Amino acid sequence: MKVMSDQSEETSLNLEEFASQKIIPEALNREVLTALSYYPELKDTRIRFVFKENIKKSFMQAQPIIKSMFSGKVNREYVIFISRFFKIGNEKIFIHNIPFDVVVGWIGHELGHVMDYKNRGLLRMIKFGIGYLISKSYVIGAERVADTFAIEHGLADKIIATKNYILNHADLPEKYKNKIRKFYMAPEEVMMIVQSKS
Repeated sequence: MKVMSDQSEETSLNLEEFASQKIIPEALNREVLTALSYYPELKDTRIRFVFKENIKKSFMQAQPIIKSMFSGKVNREYVIFISRFFKIGNEKIFIHNIPFDVVVGWIGHELGHVMDYKNRGLLRMIKFGIGYLISKSYVIGAERVADTFAIEHGLADKIIATKNYILNHADLPEKYKNKIRKFYMAPEEVMMIVQSKS
């Protein structure tokens, strides 16, 4: 038993190195740090992970903090909003009841957005924001880019776990599942990308 405890403590200590410049809710500390460990290039990037009660049409959402966008790409700060629960009619599925790998995959996808944003200057970010608001094809492109970043950073199995969790969950609304099918890569496509790179 002691060996397992030591390994768990060692893993926890290793993950703490990814907490620099981050604000993380205690309830999701391990999931967030695990996802961040796949993105070592974000180690010095300022990111806040914030619980938000009402995220329109989504469960998580990554965006730059507006006032930081005028400070140059290096000094930019980001926020990832996280809903505490899915609401299904009168029922709620709370985030702490969602499997660990699924939450890590979800956060990993949002970190893929941060990677995309980091490469964009102010004008390209403004164009991106407008495109995301008015064009469905733009949204599809942006979500595929975020998935691609996550896959390239070794999160393919967790991205697939997240997609399967959503698509196979009997209690989740079909409307939300259809949105996932329309705007995001299918699990089979993720597998094809992984196989093509091996």
